[in-house]
Amino acid sequence: MKNYFSSNFKLGILGGGQLGKMLLAETHKFDIYTLILDNSLEAPCAQICNEFHIGDLMNFNDVYNFGQLVDVLTIEIEHVNVDALEALEKLGKKVYPSSSTLRIIQNKAVQKQFFKDHSIPTAPFKVFKNITDLLDLANSGGISFPFVWKATQFGYDGTGVKVVKSITDLQSLPNTECIAEDLIPFKNELAVIVARNNDGEIKTYPVVEMEFHPEANQVEYVICPARIAKDIALNAQEIALKTAAAIEHVGLLAVELFQTQNDEIIVNEVAPRTHNSGHYSIEASYTSQFEQHVRTILNLPLGNTDSKVAGIMVNLVGEEGYSGDVVYKNIEEILSIDGVTPHIYGKKETRPFRKMGHVTIVNNDINEARIIAEKVKKTIKVISK
Repeated sequence: MKNYFSSNFKLGILGGGQLGKMLLAETHKFDIYTLILDNSLEAPCAQICNEFHIGDLMNFNDVYNFGQLVDVLTIEIEHVNVDALEALEKLGKKVYPSSSTLRIIQNKAVQKQFFKDHSIPTAPFKVFKNITDLLDLANSGGISFPFVWKATQFGYDGTGVKVVKSITDLQSLPNTECIAEDLIPFKNELAVIVARNNDGEIKTYPVVEMEFHPEANQVEYVICPARIAKDIALNAQEIALKTAAAIEHVGLLAVELFQTQNDEIIVNEVAPRTHNSGHYSIEASYTSQFEQHVRTILNLPLGNTDSKVAGIMVNLVGEEGYSGDVVYKNIEEILSIDGVTPHIYGKKETRPFRKMGHVTIVNNDINEARIIAEKVKKTIKVISK
């Protein structure tokens, strides 16, 4: 086995955001020399990695040149130049997730068609070259309202997704390639993180339940374990495993799911990286998702994915009406509560609904944890000076 620890080995990460920052906590723990590529000196990773390189993740040359500096290349965001990754693979560089995986996942139309082709349950959908084509079909009565509109590329944290209730709702949307997806009546939004290394060792984390902010379409709470029947949880894990096997993914794959009113499980979408739905694992699991990501991409034995204790994650996002230098109001109050751990991402400026951090609540009783989570959410406020 290659010596990754306290050695000349170099790990490269494309992206310097909060997921990269939490990944660096693990590379520091293992003393793995780590390089970051990001386009901003203000990136959360900038001051804490071994080497920080400025560059555009969508620029072929920036990614290709950076990739040649490292032994293994990974991502903390999927919006990267896939052609550069493919060229690096041809040079013999190890890239996880692979360029072929990212080609499936980067474009939501391709991703949805992949699910359909591999008999992975998902909501019925139609693909449109642009909003004009979608409007034409809607005007001729060829599509039923309401439905979910999604831009095929560059969506994140609720951006690029909209529930369309009428023709009027379509008129403000960008004229870009998109999909129209049936609006599924669901009981729960769930997620399963699958970890897989190059040897094919594979593990799933427990099923989590996600509660979303109704306006921002962002996750407000992630609850582990999900408060669902055991057979439904097993079905969710089996579908997540089937999805990861079909994609032949190496790394972490976050599989977002709907539990329908009839208790069917269908796949909403997937992310080929550490994910918001796994942040609870830093405090609540035997092996955090970030440590597990390092294990998968270096082909090390996978860690125990069980939870030590029930965990809930609360997203900290910028309050509406505040922009500028960030202030975490009432943080001392939440620090005084047992089992509460804030994570501050290092973004100096806040704006409405910007992800600025998260708080984990651990407790032996999931219902008690949920009550504390609500208190935390109401107490801490991300505002500006």
